[in-house]
Amino acid sequence: MTIRIALLAAACALAVTACGGREAPPAQDTTAPATTSTTPAPTPAEPAPPATTTAPPTPAPATPPAASDKPAATVSDCATHIEGTDAMQFNVSSITIPASCKTFTIHLKHTGQMPVAAMGHNVVIAKTADVQGIATDGMAAGAAAHYVKPDDARVVAHSDVIGGGQSTSVTFDPGKLKSGGPYEFFCSFPGHVAMMKGSISVE
Repeated sequence: MTIRIALLAAACALAVTACGGREAPPAQDTTAPATTSTTPAPTPAEPAPPATTTAPPTPAPATPPAASDKPAATVSDCATHIEGTDAMQFNVSSITIPASCKTFTIHLKHTGQMPVAAMGHNVVIAKTADVQGIATDGMAAGAAAHYVKPDDARVVAHSDVIGGGQSTSVTFDPGKLKSGGPYEFFCSFPGHVAMMKGSISVE
């Protein structure tokens, strides 16, 4: 009886030892693993291009008056040759007299075909300020006076009026052009002065 109790106690002890010595299985980690984000990091915004300021348009320079397409007269031996046409034009825009000349001659040729009564030309020399008044008075003087008022003190010199195919000349003292200018040469035939004139000076 004693032996049986002792064996039973030993069996119980082994059972307790076996039960108590078993380690419990590790608890499962229920923490969700950290997820790595695959969303790319936002790229920094590119700087906006600098604002372009449009400069106000530069005003175009004023267009200068068109220069005459006519040449200056050729002067040789204190004289020059100029022409008038049926188109109511001189062929030169200016006459420059050398200061060494004691006298000067302008030879005028009418290269057109129209008669003197319809398209007559002459050459008159005067101060620019007096040109219009001389032309107005010359128109009143008429063809017999070559469209120049007789004894007009404002006129430095003048030629006769000629028609197509004709020539004439006028000689004068260029010293009269050295002061009080500017001076012009022009045609005093009625209606021609607006288109037939040019500058004349002494240098």
